[in-house]
Amino acid sequence: MKKIFWLGVGITIGVIAARKIAAAQGAIGPEGLNRAVGRVSDAVHDFADALRENMDERENDLRLALGIDQAPSVSRFDARR
Repeated sequence: MKKIFWLGVGITIGVIAARKIAAAQGAIGPEGLNRAVGRVSDAVHDFADALRENMDERENDLRLALGIDQAPSVSRFDARR
């Protein structure tokens, strides 16, 4: 019974290792590099958009709190759309 168990463990480890190696080989070439750079670029772009939007919201909140603006204005982020 132990031999069957260890055989199953060995097969499972072999399958997992083969999948990891295949994924690593796909990420090494130029296509993999392009995908990785594209993902990073998209993440940075999304982060910058969220940051810009939150900065505009906070600036409007501070302007209203200080009495500089009486009515909420259209933010620069919304104006670009």
